[in-house]
Amino acid sequence: MIHVSIHDVSPAWAREVEAALALTREFGVRPALLVVPDFHGRAPLCEHPSYCEELRALARAGHEIYLHGYYHRARSWGDHAGARARAGGIASRLQYAFAQRIVSGGEAEFSDVSPSEAIARLDAGERMLAQIGLEVRGFVAPAWSLPRWVRTLLSERGYTFTEDHLRVYDPSRRRSRASIVLNFASRTPGRLVSSVAYCRVARPLRALVPARIAIHPADMRHALLRSEIRSLLEWARGDFVDTGSALLD
Repeated sequence: MIHVSIHDVSPAWAREVEAALALTREFGVRPALLVVPDFHGRAPLCEHPSYCEELRALARAGHEIYLHGYYHRARSWGDHAGARARAGGIASRLQYAFAQRIVSGGEAEFSDVSPSEAIARLDAGERMLAQIGLEVRGFVAPAWSLPRWVRTLLSERGYTFTEDHLRVYDPSRRRSRASIVLNFASRTPGRLVSSVAYCRVARPLRALVPARIAIHPADMRHALLRSEIRSLLEWARGDFVDTGSALLD
């Protein structure tokens, strides 16, 4: 089983998201849409009614809508979350650096929030998506940075799907399953090349565990990555599932 998703869905990436949708349509795929309510604090969905109508049309066509953080941005090292990491010793520093500087470019939003902040952002995100007429079918933390206690919050809210780098989860039923995620990184030439190499060599793991193909809008800006995504979709043809929850079956 292979599930496809498009991350960072926002008016800030409208052109690139449309390009990703066009690419998936070539293969008859209906990817999940990971919607960011206010990308980096500069693209609140409620201020873009035409884009919201496009999202509603996609939802009616069968695309699942997942809440994808709220801002999709973490605080800086100098803010109080960074101060907590600096004060927490080597392990805390390494965890913070891994989430914010290696796994993401400072976008692992839910790795440096307190429980009260997480609740506030989940509340605000759910409220905004409901306001624009979208039903939330799951939650995916930016950069897949999903602390265990966030899964507990999702369970309390009745979420039936979330994921991290290594597993997919049904928080409500406390079920999970190993799953490989294939995605590309384009922040530097080195990351781009290494992520392409990884996705090529990791494909055989599909025989052992369900797979996920995660498309990011920035991928659409690189001819190599567009070609690699097309290759992945061709490789996965005939094994697509339309819902993330199907990976747990």
